[in-house]
Amino acid sequence: MKIICSKSNLAKGVSIVSKAVPSKTTMPILECILIDATLDTIKLTANDMELGIQTEIEGEVISHGMIAIEARIFSEIVRKLPDSEIVIETDENYQTSIVCEKAKFDIASKSGDDFTYLPVIEREQTITLSQFTLKEVIRQTIFSIADNESNKLMTGELFEINQNILRVISLDGHRISIRRIELKENYEHQKIVVPGKTLNEISKILSGETDKDVNIYFTRNHIVFEFDHTLVVSRLIEGEYFRIDQMLSNDYDTKVRINKKEFLSCIDRATLLVKEGDKKPIIINITDEVMELKIKSQLGSMNEDIYITKEGKDLLIGFNPKFLIDALRVIDDEEVELYLMNAKSPCFIKDEAENYIYLILPVNFNVM
Repeated sequence: MKIICSKSNLAKGVSIVSKAVPSKTTMPILECILIDATLDTIKLTANDMELGIQTEIEGEVISHGMIAIEARIFSEIVRKLPDSEIVIETDENYQTSIVCEKAKFDIASKSGDDFTYLPVIEREQTITLSQFTLKEVIRQTIFSIADNESNKLMTGELFEINQNILRVISLDGHRISIRRIELKENYEHQKIVVPGKTLNEISKILSGETDKDVNIYFTRNHIVFEFDHTLVVSRLIEGEYFRIDQMLSNDYDTKVRINKKEFLSCIDRATLLVKEGDKKPIIINITDEVMELKIKSQLGSMNEDIYITKEGKDLLIGFNPKFLIDALRVIDDEEVELYLMNAKSPCFIKDEAENYIYLILPVNFNVM
């Protein structure tokens, strides 16, 4: 095999597929990136058996072939080569030379035949989103997946399609994030759970442009994202997702409309007094026209008033400040509306059309 390509194209391709190289594995071949030049295109592939990524890069195939190179050393070599043309050539003993200007590396590689290929997915059901929309949806929900394996379903996000509506839902036992997207066409009802790791990696690869699309295909066991000459294949998480609609309510005794930036800044300031790992609640006292926020820790105390528009009852309630900050940071509206029942019931932050819903459970606190 012999190929020629620019450093920038190769570096970009290696960066994309490296996201699917496992950090630990008992199968050395999975620590490699596959370079496939069996046809007149150059494809790079990595696969950790749960997540696989393949991308096509521009370049010239001088002689056809396929090899697997250890990902860590390959990516480091490519990163540190001059910004020039790179020639990669492999002999029949799988010795690979990488030449760029006056630099030449000779490294051992493996037969591409030993590599675990991406599964072939029948593309029966598909939806199309703009890259911008998918990237935003992930950003606005991914923070509330669980980061431990005690409940596998909580480490993923539910993609629920119903006619022309896509709902993306995540939860971790303390909060729920929901984003609702209107699709251009109607589809059959479908529910799948996509691993959070997959969505995190896709978000890093997506350009986020509004005029570029992502085609999403799914089967019972896999989901495929196709965009920008790149293919991402992931296993789905098996199991019945939580019945979210039973946890949602339109009832409230207190409704607050507040400037989002002011609210977020105030909570952010309050957390200056909370050491990392401390679980100090922020206490919110809602009265007519004013919301008072208070926090107290070993470092000191802070309180601040914010003007609000309120409907309904006064209320004293406490929250984990991080959960409020996470939700407020991803909302783009200038003002937000909070719906509350009592000090023991969840708070809902949502817009009128319910394009986003953030449910946050309150916490117990001692009155200051």
